[in-house]
Amino acid sequence: MPTQHEEELATAIVQCAYAVHSNLGPGLLEGVYERCFRYELEKRRVPYEKQFPVPLVYDGVKLPWKLRLDVLVDKRIVCELKAVEALIPLFVSQILTQLKIAGLHLGFLINFNVPVIKEGIRRLIR
Repeated sequence: MPTQHEEELATAIVQCAYAVHSNLGPGLLEGVYERCFRYELEKRRVPYEKQFPVPLVYDGVKLPWKLRLDVLVDKRIVCELKAVEALIPLFVSQILTQLKIAGLHLGFLINFNVPVIKEGIRRLIR
């Protein structure tokens, strides 16, 4: 169950996604949306890290590779950003696996390439 602080962060995340989409609309590259999304987080003084590296441990062995999270908000919430025609089940599996590996439980899958942003936001709890 998300904490009150996580719920406040989740609200800010959704507000940031709405702000970016209302200003830009669909049709741009993912990197553009990511930069603008991070800018909106900064405006709201929401702490985040971009391309956050998460160590990979497999069979009890720490591997020399790292998983990269698009945006990690306050070291608590994973935001996986997309600019695709449609969200597919693989993307949901991707973020659920990221949450598992990172030891977190709350994430957002956000697709900016939609006519209405509410259709592009998926909140996921592991």
